[in-house]
Amino acid sequence: MKEKKSIIKMLTGSREASLVIVLIVLCALVSLRSPSFLSLQSIADMLMNNTVVMIMALGMLCVLLIGGIDISIASTLGFTGMTVGMLLKYHVIENTFLLFLLAIGMGTICGTLVGLAISRGKVAPIIATMGFMYIFRGLAYMVSNSEWAGADALGSFKDFAQIKIAGFSIVVWIMVLCYIIFFVVMKWTKFGRTIYAVGSNREAAQISGINVANVELRVYAMMGALAGLCGALSVSIYASAQPNMQYAKEMDVIAACVIGGVSMSGGRGSVGGALLGSLVLAVIAKALPLVGIDALAQNTVKGVIILAVIILNVITQRMMNKQNLERREL
Repeated sequence: MKEKKSIIKMLTGSREASLVIVLIVLCALVSLRSPSFLSLQSIADMLMNNTVVMIMALGMLCVLLIGGIDISIASTLGFTGMTVGMLLKYHVIENTFLLFLLAIGMGTICGTLVGLAISRGKVAPIIATMGFMYIFRGLAYMVSNSEWAGADALGSFKDFAQIKIAGFSIVVWIMVLCYIIFFVVMKWTKFGRTIYAVGSNREAAQISGINVANVELRVYAMMGALAGLCGALSVSIYASAQPNMQYAKEMDVIAACVIGGVSMSGGRGSVGGALLGSLVLAVIAKALPLVGIDALAQNTVKGVIILAVIILNVITQRMMNKQNLERREL
């Protein structure tokens, strides 16, 4: 009885464990309706189609950890992706590697501008990123010049996402590599520790010698770099470049982090949580059409499921806090 109780306590006393349970339950329910849901091909397609959200969730994790927010990332993605598309359409640059470097560089510059406004200009993150959201999306439309780049104009660049390793698209392996890098950085490097320190107590971090403004600048620049990478990936995955690409996708990215237990007030969250939150969103997006939910109702159902998972997350966090308090009293 005691052993059974300890297992239940272990499962409900961890955000990550509770999310794993949610994932298993969701997958089991969908599989009952659509047995092919858990096939290798289905999983590979699901991961490829959600790679953009999963990668940007890493940057948003860091932004939220320092107590910030960035709603300009989908516009940065659109700007960099549209630029890649037009360069390919007019045969200015056709080298895949150079185009990815350009997109990441452009994204880094966009993120740096956002970071400068917040860290040096002391503009509230929501205000600064809202302004840049319109600026970068506007630049995407200016670059497009009322045109778009279809599959025929993208040449071999569109084939990049079709490269497969062990049954999964290369973009999925890029996402996996990003998660490995961020896991190492956040767990075992000084920069990772400073991000948590700034988010936990900004004033204490400043007093201890951490340059808070520089940390903010680097985090937003990193977020921009990931958005730029995702801009190029989106062009290859969907074989098109349009100025409105991935419109409002920042909401899914933020939702993935919140589902994963990342605190909106900063200082709490993990790479594992961001991954699990992204996977929950990916499963929901894949499952709703399979179980016969009408297209018009999918966003409503998605919102209800997200809200339910977040409530479960809040309950789990309270249980964890209660357990920690009991241990201290002992």
